[in-house]
Amino acid sequence: MFKAFSRNPLNTSLLRPTRVQLRKYRDSRYGWQHNRQQQQKQIWQTRGFWYTTGVAGTGGIIYYQQHLEDSPTGRRRFINVSPTQEHQTGLQAYQQILSQYQWQLEPPGTSTDRYVRRVAERIIKVTNMDLEWEIHVIRSKEKNAFVLPGGKIFVFSGILPVAANEDGLATILAHEIAHQYARHSAEKLSQARLLQVFYIIASFFVDPSVLQMGQAMSGLLLELPNSRQCEQEADQLGLYFMSMACYDPREAIRLWQRMKAAEQVSPPQFLNTHPSTDSRIDSIRNWLPMAESKRENANCPNPETTRAFFSQPWTKITVSRE
Repeated sequence: MFKAFSRNPLNTSLLRPTRVQLRKYRDSRYGWQHNRQQQQKQIWQTRGFWYTTGVAGTGGIIYYQQHLEDSPTGRRRFINVSPTQEHQTGLQAYQQILSQYQWQLEPPGTSTDRYVRRVAERIIKVTNMDLEWEIHVIRSKEKNAFVLPGGKIFVFSGILPVAANEDGLATILAHEIAHQYARHSAEKLSQARLLQVFYIIASFFVDPSVLQMGQAMSGLLLELPNSRQCEQEADQLGLYFMSMACYDPREAIRLWQRMKAAEQVSPPQFLNTHPSTDSRIDSIRNWLPMAESKRENANCPNPETTRAFFSQPWTKITVSRE
């Protein structure tokens, strides 16, 4: 009975699908992919698609051209972030940093606070920037300094021994203030927006995963310090600012030589992703004649006269917290 049943061709067909059944299963399993490819192919072939693409592309080019401007050194760049938006971004970061380092802030009026404030205020004055400036010193061994959009200055005490004197500190602060003067933060934010639009368009034509990758890259772009072009520009402007504030621009070379020595032990965060120290020193040497001319036009005393005051060694402080 069981043998006869096993040899029954009608019953065997129930266990082994036919070619027609296999084809139907394959079409139901993979047919959606085929249909999607056909739909995409049809979109690319429509006249409306190319019309829309042409109009959007032309509008994008016009928008980009309208937001091109010259940097203080004459470099063409794209900026579509207003000063108000830039300052708002800086204010948010300012509150976060104050909260993060609230127990490490140098109290106002101490010798360290007065030292840093004196140098910063001299440089701010020659830039003629009307901002709500705030100057803070953070007690930390970290060798770093930065200025947030809107004029919020932070100096980590660990960089003061490397600065060594007021001329050296002026080199550092003038560089950071130059970033604010040239609106480099707005430039980076604008680049991030531009990349975001590009990745959205790319994800529509290529793969949605490209959008996620683009968002990550845009976030990374905002986290990273300024590009080498911006850094070089800040070096140049900063050298001129410190000279106009009657500091000795020649000290900038010695400062970067000390920075280079500090790199051998523990690379300062101030130098992260910046141009090589040797190339910076070479550029500064090229800019020195103009810097000295600006110093002379500002009716500053002879550098040898001010050296006795501005080049006094920095008194090492005890860092209680990192």
